[in-house]
Amino acid sequence: MTEARADFDEAQGTLVVSGAWHAGAASVLPALGGKTVRAIDGAGVTQLDTNGAWLLLSAVRPRANDPMPALQAFQPQHLAILELVNRHSAASAAQPGHRRESVLAMTGRGAQVMAEHALGLLDFVGRLSIELWVLLGKPGGWRWREFAAQVRAVFVGAIPIVSAMLFLLGVVFAYLLGDQAQQYGANIFVVDGLLLAILREISPVIVAVLVAGRTGAAITAQLGTMKVTEEIDAITTLGLSPLAVLVIPRMLALLIAMPLLVFIGDIAGIAGGMLVAQQQLDISYSMFMDRMADVILLKTLVVGLGKAPVFAMFIALIACRMGLSVTRDARSVGANTTSTVVQSLIAIIILNAIFAVTFVRLDI
Repeated sequence: MTEARADFDEAQGTLVVSGAWHAGAASVLPALGGKTVRAIDGAGVTQLDTNGAWLLLSAVRPRANDPMPALQAFQPQHLAILELVNRHSAASAAQPGHRRESVLAMTGRGAQVMAEHALGLLDFVGRLSIELWVLLGKPGGWRWREFAAQVRAVFVGAIPIVSAMLFLLGVVFAYLLGDQAQQYGANIFVVDGLLLAILREISPVIVAVLVAGRTGAAITAQLGTMKVTEEIDAITTLGLSPLAVLVIPRMLALLIAMPLLVFIGDIAGIAGGMLVAQQQLDISYSMFMDRMADVILLKTLVVGLGKAPVFAMFIALIACRMGLSVTRDARSVGANTTSTVVQSLIAIIILNAIFAVTFVRLDI
């Protein structure tokens, strides 16, 4: 193989090249120092690939808008490669100018994305409703093993973090409330405030947030990875419905696990508040329990537990839909997983606000 050579004839403004031109020929290019090259003589070129063509064109045209020099004595196949590289390098070098997006445009784009998510969720709910109706007529189509596995993953695996989080929140809330109550000698009323806050608001909302971040993200990542690896296509090829095999068991598991986790969170939060009340406010455990028996209302417990299935349904719908809408690349899995957590948190906040206003209006 002939070594690549390049000599510049300043008198005629011609770059004379010869030999085999490939990626390793970069070292033989002369330093042109801004000199104008009017032509390239390729009579001696024996081999030329796209790397070599790009090296030659880059050397004689430092800027994309520089004029193309004449190509002399190249073999037809080499001339075709040079023209191909020139055509595509010019297209790739053209960079669009930076355009600052206005606030109105950003708002409109955000509204469009939100509308697309809402319509996609409605479409997913419709398809899921049809699948549930079909399964009701075929009890043998229910995936009980998958359902049991999901209950174990969603419920059993979340007990430690839910218990720890709600216990610490009970400690913090009782400490802050007790610090104010001591100033007025109303220590015993800390029990009232703690029960109302933990059972009605803190436990269901915090458990929903934890489940959205832990289970919702995991569901999206699992389904997204299955789509990337074409496992969902394999399920469809076998004549099975991905909604029946993958989505419905996860949704039912969340619907059952969430109220149980909220109840465990209630107990953990009350235990944390009871500990602080005994240490800081001199309220013994027996006094705390007696006061709790006197002031706790069934509706307070039911309101908190009643929020859990609604939160669970929205988390499951969002997580499963985003998992099944993943495209076939890893970037999409990460983006949809993040979107699941964000959408779930927004849904939890909006739903909790709706519950609060509704319960106040209904005097519940």
